[in-house]
Amino acid sequence: MTKTTEEPSARIPPPSKHQLAFMIWLCVFPTLTAINLAFGDWLRTMPPVLRTFVLATTAVPIVIYGLMPHLHRLRARLSTIDRVG
Repeated sequence: MTKTTEEPSARIPPPSKHQLAFMIWLCVFPTLTAINLAFGDWLRTMPPVLRTFVLATTAVPIVIYGLMPHLHRLRARLSTIDRVG
């Protein structure tokens, strides 16, 4: 067995509720804007509840599985830069 002199990497704390709210907004706003620009004519023909269902069903997976992981990684990188710098 070999001993390493490296210290274990410090864990990045989870975002505060204000940081998380801002991160979610950063993902949700452009996602909904893009969906509305791409499918606005088609969505306009739907009743409001159905339109909201389609938007939420489309936007939530994009945000949660597509965008938020990238934002969390970016936040972690920026957080480690703050610690070093």
